[in-house]
Order: sequence, then structure tokens, then C-alpha cells
Amino acid sequence: MSPYALSIMMSSLAVGTTMTLTSNHWFLAWMGLEFNTLAIIPLMTKNHHPRATEAATKYFLMQALASALILFSATMNAWFMGEWEITNMSYPMSATLLTVALAMKLGIAPFHLWLPDVLQGLNLFTCLILSTWQKIAPMILMIQTHTQLNTNLLIIMAIMSTIIGGWGGLNQTHLRKIMAYSSIAHLGWMTLVLCFMPTLTTFNLIIYIVMTTVMFMMLMNMSSTTINKMAMSWLKSPTMAASMMIILMSLGGLPPTTGFIPKWLIIQEMTKQNMIAITTIIALSSLLSLFFYLRMSYSISLTTSPNTSNFNSIWRQNNQNTTILSMTIIFSTLMLPITPTMINIMN
Repeated sequence: MSPYALSIMMSSLAVGTTMTLTSNHWFLAWMGLEFNTLAIIPLMTKNHHPRATEAATKYFLMQALASALILFSATMNAWFMGEWEITNMSYPMSATLLTVALAMKLGIAPFHLWLPDVLQGLNLFTCLILSTWQKIAPMILMIQTHTQLNTNLLIIMAIMSTIIGGWGGLNQTHLRKIMAYSSIAHLGWMTLVLCFMPTLTTFNLIIYIVMTTVMFMMLMNMSSTTINKMAMSWLKSPTMAASMMIILMSLGGLPPTTGFIPKWLIIQEMTKQNMIAITTIIALSSLLSLFFYLRMSYSISLTTSPNTSNFNSIWRQNNQNTTILSMTIIFSTLMLPITPTMINIMN
């Protein structure tokens, strides 16, 4: 793709998300979501591969259906209640349709089936955008309307997402599908606490974006798309491979990494709400996700001897432009000690 075309597509993504974040009217928010959808489709199809075309087609159909539901729910609310403002979605049927539409936009279970197939057909850079930047606008809309959304439906979808996100990734060997199911599981945690503490959902979203960005940047650096290719990471860059193991543990939510913070705070908040059974279910379902993170760590560290080669191979890792990656690794692994400060900022 031409650099000029790429800059136009990236600018359109930024404009669409910014339009949705700053709008107070449903029609402007809907326009921002459409900007996002139309801007990323050329990035999906730039490989001119049948699988990329299939992924772009699936993504377009799902996003178009979700956008139609959003517009329909906003129009219904305006018809019955006379309100176009985002924070005044007070008609019950409109609120339920909006909950379903935003879940389809994000890929929350049971509307998740498109996400693994779409990510599998894209390159790693487009997967990075789809897994991080494209989640911001729909999630912010959910946070803005959290008092009007259907709470019981959100809790059911959250439990399904954490279970399916862990269960679906167990037998996968392609890293893009594993990251898709990881995204589904993380979205389940965000959705669960949305109605009780939306600031914690925002905090969880930020940490998820940082960790997922680091993971995809590492995969792009290593040119790894399957678990078997990850076994060569030690030979390409031992430092990067060791860092990838820590990032995987952070995605799994193990202390003392950054990924432990949102799970800890969400479990604490749900316990305060006397939802012990639901908290136990999502805590146990996170063990499923932890299993395939551990399996990926095993393939990195134990399937190939952690020694560098004795000669300079032509395919050896070229360690350039790693400053941003190093900073994001630090933020995604070492933020646990400043948790009290971040909680005070949220409150």
C-alpha cells in the first residue's frame, strides 16, 4: 500500500474514533463508528489474498449489522422519548438493542464468532489495530451509557466471554486466533464490572491495550504466526523471547505483573457487590486462558535450547527501533507497585 494511502487510512481511523469519543449526539457517534469501519477495510484487503478478502467481508457484514442496530436503537429512543443524546437512552427496548449492537461491535460472546476468523486472515499489523484501536470507540459508548444498558444481559455475556475466551484458545496453534480468544476473555472482564464501576472498566481497557500492543509488536518483530515459529525465538533474540514470556504471564493475570491489577480490582469490586458465585466462575475461567499462555511460554523456553547461535545467520534478528517496544514492555509488566496511585487517579 502506498504511504499516502496508508496515512489517509490511519488518519481516518483517528478521526472516526475521536468523533465518537467527543460526540453527544447518537448520529455523530454512529458516523464515527462508520468512519472506523470503512477506514480499516482497505488495510485488511491490501494483501490481495482470498483469506484477507474473506476476513474483510465478514468484518464488514458484522460491523454493518451492528451499526444498523445502533442507529435503529437510537432512532427508536428518539421516537418514543424524544432524546438523541447518548446519555439519555431511557427506552428499555432501545437499551437492550444497544447492548447487543455494541457487543457485536466488540466481539463479546455470544457474538464473538467473527473475531477469530477475521484475525486469522489478516497480517499482524492489521490485527494489532483491530484488537486495540477498534475497541476504543464501542467500549467508550458502553461506558457512557452504562446506567441505561441491560445489566443482566451484560453479566450473562461477560460470563460467556470469559468461559469461551479461555475454552476456545485451548486447542489453537495459530497465534492470531489465540490473541482473538484472549481479547474475548479480557472483554468479558471489562463487561462484568461495567455497570458497577465504569472507571475500572476504563482502567482495564487501557491495560489491555498496552499488553496486547506489546504482544503484537513482539510477534511482528519475530515474524511469528504459529506456536511452532515461536520456538525459534531464542535463536533470533533471547532478550525478546524472555520478555515475551513475561508479557504472556501478564496477559494471564499472574502477580506481580501488570495484568494482575485489573483482575484483582474486579474480583474485589464484585465481592463487594455480594456476587460471590459469578466472581468464582470468572476467576476459574481465567485459569483456562492461563493454560494456553503457559503453553505458549513453554514453546518459547523449553522446546529449543536457550542459546544463541555461534555464527551470524542471515535471518538473525535486527534489533533496531526497539525503544518504544522497551518502554511498553516496562509499562505492561512493572505497574503493580503503583496500583494505589492509579486507584486514586481513577477515583
